[in-house]
Amino acid sequence: MVQPLVAQAIADSWTACQGNDAIIFTATAVWGYDIAKALGIPGFFASLMPQSSNPDFPYPSLPPSLRLGSILNGLSYPLLMEAFGLVFRQSLNEFRRSQLHLPPIPFGRIYRRLDRLPTPALYGYSSSVVPKPKNWRDHIQVTGYWFLDQATDWQPSQALLDFLAAGSSPVYVGFGSMSGEDAAHFTQIILEALKQIGQRGILLTGWGGIAQTELPDDVFLLSSVPHDWLFPRMAAIIHHGGAGTTAAALRAGVPSVVVPFFGDQPFWGNRVMKLGTSPSPIPKAQLTVDRLAAAITTAVTDSVMQKQAKAIGVKIRAEDGVQQAIKVVERYLASSKPQFAQYA
Repeated sequence: MVQPLVAQAIADSWTACQGNDAIIFTATAVWGYDIAKALGIPGFFASLMPQSSNPDFPYPSLPPSLRLGSILNGLSYPLLMEAFGLVFRQSLNEFRRSQLHLPPIPFGRIYRRLDRLPTPALYGYSSSVVPKPKNWRDHIQVTGYWFLDQATDWQPSQALLDFLAAGSSPVYVGFGSMSGEDAAHFTQIILEALKQIGQRGILLTGWGGIAQTELPDDVFLLSSVPHDWLFPRMAAIIHHGGAGTTAAALRAGVPSVVVPFFGDQPFWGNRVMKLGTSPSPIPKAQLTVDRLAAAITTAVTDSVMQKQAKAIGVKIRAEDGVQQAIKVVERYLASSKPQFAQYA
C-alpha cells in the first residue's frame, strides 16, 4: 500500500529539486540525500528531534525509562532508523536504478550512509532542552526551535477576549491530532478534572476532534488559535507532547502537563519533567480524572515549577533557531565543499 505513495513522492521530489541550490530533507524524505548527490548540490538533514547516534540517551521513540547504557543507546539509532527505512527501500532503489542509473542501497545502509561524508544535520530544538551530545561533531548543529508565528493580521474573537477577562487565567487543553476515536472519552475526563479542582479551561478541538459537547460556562471551545498568542495567557498547557506544542509551551514560560500517546511524545514529556517545568507525564492509557486533576493542580500552584518554566522561556525566547539554521546553510553554501559533488 505504501510503495506507490513513496514512489510518487520521490518522483515529485526529483521534479521539484531541479535547478535548486541546496536540498533540506527529513528522515521521512531520505531520498533528498540521493537527489542532492545526483545533482551535485548540498544536502542537509533536518529534524525536530534527535536522530543522530549518541551515547547519552536512546532513540526518542523508545521508552524514556529504558536504561540501556551508552553502547546500546548509540546502537538504538541505526537499528531503529534502518528498520524505518525499509518502508522506503524498494521505491528508493527503483528510483536509483531507473532515474539515477545507480546500484541499489545495501541492506541497512539507507541512513548510515549519511555519516560517510558526513551530511550536515540541523536540529530544530533548543540545547537548553536537549543538550548537544559530546560525540556530535561540528557538522551536527542544534540551532534552536523553528517557530512559525501568527500572521500579523490575526485577531482573537471578542468572545475569546471576554472569556479571558472574565476570571483567572485558564488552562489550555489540546491533543492535536491524537484524540481520534477517543475524543468523547478524553473530553469527559478533561471536563470532570477541571470541575473537580474548579479550574477554568480552554479546549482546542484541532483536527484531532475533541468532542463537541455542551460545555460549562468556565470552559471555552476553540477550533484553532496561534499558540504564540494564546499560551502566554494560560496558567498551564495540557498537551500530548508533540515537538511543536512542547516548544510553544516552553517558549511561553508556562508549566505543562503532558499526556503522551506514542512516538517521540514520551521523550518530550520526560524532558520537560526533568527540566522542572512539568509534573510527571501521564501516558494516555493511564489518564484518569484524579490523575489529571492532581497534575493540573501541581502545574498551576507549584511556585518552583512556575519559576523554572519562566526561566526556560527566557532562554528560548533569546534564541533565534531559524536565523541560526540559515547561517549554517549559508556557511556551507559559501564553502563550496567538494564532497557535495560526490555520491555515496
